[in-house]
Amino acid sequence: MKFEIMRDQLLDGLSDIMKAISQKVAIPILTGIKIEVDDRGVTMTGSDSDITICTFIPAEENGEQIIQVTEKGSIVLQARVFNEIVRKLPTNNVTIEVANGLQTHIRSGKSEFHLIGSDPDEYPVLPDVKDEYRFSLPADLMKSIIRETVFAVSQQETRPILTGVRWEGVDNQLSCVATDSHRLARRLTVPEEMPEIPFSVVIPGKSLQELNKILPDNTESVDIVIADQQVLFKTRNVLFYSRLLEGNYPDTSRLIPSEYKTSVTVNGKLLLQAIDRASLLAREERNNIVRFSANEEKVIEISSNSPEVGKVEELIEAINVTGEELKISFSAKYMMDALKAIDGQDVTIQFTGPMRPFILKSVDDDSILQLILPVRTY
Repeated sequence: MKFEIMRDQLLDGLSDIMKAISQKVAIPILTGIKIEVDDRGVTMTGSDSDITICTFIPAEENGEQIIQVTEKGSIVLQARVFNEIVRKLPTNNVTIEVANGLQTHIRSGKSEFHLIGSDPDEYPVLPDVKDEYRFSLPADLMKSIIRETVFAVSQQETRPILTGVRWEGVDNQLSCVATDSHRLARRLTVPEEMPEIPFSVVIPGKSLQELNKILPDNTESVDIVIADQQVLFKTRNVLFYSRLLEGNYPDTSRLIPSEYKTSVTVNGKLLLQAIDRASLLAREERNNIVRFSANEEKVIEISSNSPEVGKVEELIEAINVTGEELKISFSAKYMMDALKAIDGQDVTIQFTGPMRPFILKSVDDDSILQLILPVRTY
């Protein structure tokens, strides 16, 4: 195998691949990157068994020659070492050659590295994802969906199924739900050409966070292919595979109240900043609790009290308050996460009582819903 490649293009591909590399893997060869070269270009693959990322660098793009292939072939190189070498090479022209079996030579300018590779035949094959369920979403919408849901997955491994986000397709609508049993985040969207057969899968939150780092900030289409135990996200030059979580995801639809006794509409950014300030004194206390009260005079009081530190009270003017007077306590962190997901828009918060879950929605957009369980303090 021998080819010459532009260093910056190689680095771009490596930055995606390295997100799938872990030193804690059961199969030692997975600490390496598989590099395959043919006349079309270079394909690199990295995996930690849970996620697999495959990136393709074309030999030619927009009329510019990026790779010159002298001899086709493949090799597996230690990922961390190879990545560090490429980052620090002196020029933008890099030649990689495999000779005498697995001996790999990397040349750039007057630098030359010699690495011992591994047999590419020992590298696990890519998961076989058959097109059972396939649809597409724009990349920027995918990033929004991930940002608006993934923060609410459970960090505890005691119920592994809750560490993922459930993606459910029914009646041409995609519903993405995350919950850690104390809060819930839901995002609805209507993709073009949804599969006719309903589906429900749970994608690990960690996989979605890594995918989010790779997706471009544009409207480029991302193909989503869901199979038996895997999901595949395809962009123009990147394949991102993730295993799916097994188990029964709880029925969250019955958690969402259908009626309310108090409704408060307020500027989300103002409320977020007030809760952030109140939480400065609440952090030392158990669970970071902030109190919230509202009345018909359109005044919201945010307060927090820590016996050792002191107390804080702040008044905010609401846009509208309807229904019963309300006093409720909740985790400042959960409320701030929910408000960040709604992203500074005016929000409507609907309460059914001081100890019942309450929901937050954007005034302008019904597709995002956040639900939080209150804390008993009053």
